[in-house]
Amino acid sequence: MKVSLVATVKDAGPAISEFLASVRGQTRQPDEVVVVDGGSTDGTLEVLRNAEGVVAISQPGANISRGRNLAIRTATSDVIAVSDADCVLAPDWLAAILGPIERGADVSAGFYRPIATSLLELCAAAVSVPERDELREGWMPSARSIAFRRETFEEAGGYPEWLDVGEDMFLNHRMVAAGARIALAPEAVAYWRVRPTLSATWRQYAGYAEGDAIAGMYPHRHLLRFGVYGLLAAALTSRRRWLLAATVAGSVAYARTPIRRVLRRTPSGFLGRWRAIGAVPPMMAFVDAAKMWGYLRGLSKRRLSSAGIRAG
Repeated sequence: MKVSLVATVKDAGPAISEFLASVRGQTRQPDEVVVVDGGSTDGTLEVLRNAEGVVAISQPGANISRGRNLAIRTATSDVIAVSDADCVLAPDWLAAILGPIERGADVSAGFYRPIATSLLELCAAAVSVPERDELREGWMPSARSIAFRRETFEEAGGYPEWLDVGEDMFLNHRMVAAGARIALAPEAVAYWRVRPTLSATWRQYAGYAEGDAIAGMYPHRHLLRFGVYGLLAAALTSRRRWLLAATVAGSVAYARTPIRRVLRRTPSGFLGRWRAIGAVPPMMAFVDAAKMWGYLRGLSKRRLSSAGIRAG
């Protein structure tokens, strides 16, 4: 079975060399590697062009969807493995992610783990990145760690070039709707860098939610978030103690999974662990606020786009 590894990148800095080193270290080497650069100005493109066995394509201004579609059109294999060029792939990542496809699946859903060294990064990862034992059949993979048959990709229409963020989930749903068989490959691990600052974290999650709104994905999830925080605000201003107590209990339950994750990932140490536990709820509220803002912004853009289409 021939497989092409494709990725997109822009201004990855030193991370691009780490990604390429992890590709060279694979126990099962890809038959080709195609990377599309979206207009790097930090030397990333030069690193790619000097890398042996890498097809480097410069496409300034291309968004992720356009870059991935171009990389896949350029690739020659019938099986496509996808990651991001700022990830670090475990040595057996490619071999593991090909396993389900070799056994008949159309899509292989790999796993990813956070690279987090600061308290902020640990808490941001705990809010959004699951543990391996949380995965269930039907889990939708990130484009950091996925493989699929070319025909499955083409039947789903490829990555949506009109969508700047959330394109991987949109494609996943399209592949499922087309009848694709998705199988988990939790042992196929890509290590992913968590955003190092609050401003970058805000932009990331606001962008995800904006993409959801524009694409019409997960509306119930986002509406539930608005409802929960509306109830929280009502409880905090209410004189009814039972309502406040119920809200506190609900908040504890809401934070339980992220706290469990951060405890697993935080080095042992009494003060360090308590600091992490204490930082998780504020981070959850921060990320949720970013998502609510991004979702509203996405709805606004969607309405403006619809109005423009009607006017045209």
